Amino acid sequence: MQVILLEKVANLGNLGDIVKVKDGYARNFLIPTRQARRATESAIKEFEAKRAELEKVAAAKLAASQALGEKLTGKTVRIAQKAGVDGRLFGSVTNADIADALKAEGHDVVKAMVRLPNGPLKHVGDFAISLGLHTDVTVEVSVQVVAAAE
Repeated sequence: MQVILLEKVANLGNLGDIVKVKDGYARNFLIPTRQARRATESAIKEFEAKRAELEKVAAAKLAASQALGEKLTGKTVRIAQKAGVDGRLFGSVTNADIADALKAEGHDVVKAMVRLPNGPLKHVGDFAISLGLHTDVTVEVSVQVVAAAE
């Protein structure tokens, strides 16, 4: 299926690109999340009429993500979890826990932005994780997992 992208999509294209994708990807993800639209003649004409407005919205999203990225760069988040004597956690620290800790500090971060390449954190210690705030903005944040006081 051919779709016209209404915003930049990672590994696919930029705003206004007409790309061919699998039908299921378009129907189940791109179109419902308003990232793309079927590339019909009328949709292309309508897109060209709204192009300047969509580019302005995309630039505003990018600027907001960059501003948040500057605030978060080098930030350390402290999370307390129950742990055994050997430093292993009872449970784990997930991307939702990290997002909640950042939200508690007043930052607008959702769990989908938190990238844990090695899976959930299962030990006490300091970990460097990345936050994908936008397709063009990635920030490194330090997470300090400590044993909770009983």
